[in-house]
This record gives sequence, C-alpha cells and structure tokens, in this order.
Amino acid sequence: MLLFRWAVMLLLLAAGVSFALYAGTGNPRYKRFGLAIFKWTVIAALGFFLVLVIERLA
Repeated sequence: MLLFRWAVMLLLLAAGVSFALYAGTGNPRYKRFGLAIFKWTVIAALGFFLVLVIERLA
C-alpha cells in the first residue's frame, strides 16, 4: 500500500513537472507526455481501488 502511494505521488509529480516544462517552453511534446502520465496514473489508481472494493465485498 505504501509503495503504491509513493508510485502515484511520483507519477503525479512527473506529470506536474512536465506541465511546468510545457508552460516554460511552449513545446507541445511536454504537454502530451504530462497528459499521458496523468491519464495512466488515474487509470491505475482506479484499478487499484476497484480491487480494494471487490476484496472488501468478498
């Protein structure tokens, strides 16, 4: 659980840094990279919480 929290926080930090680089440079590559990181982080988090809910119900 702690490892998952750290992984999510680091991925969100990486997305934030990528968005900051986009804001600073205007290079759309950083925005696409930040959105991809954010999207997959949210999908992984939803999957993790879905497993916790299913485990709780069973």
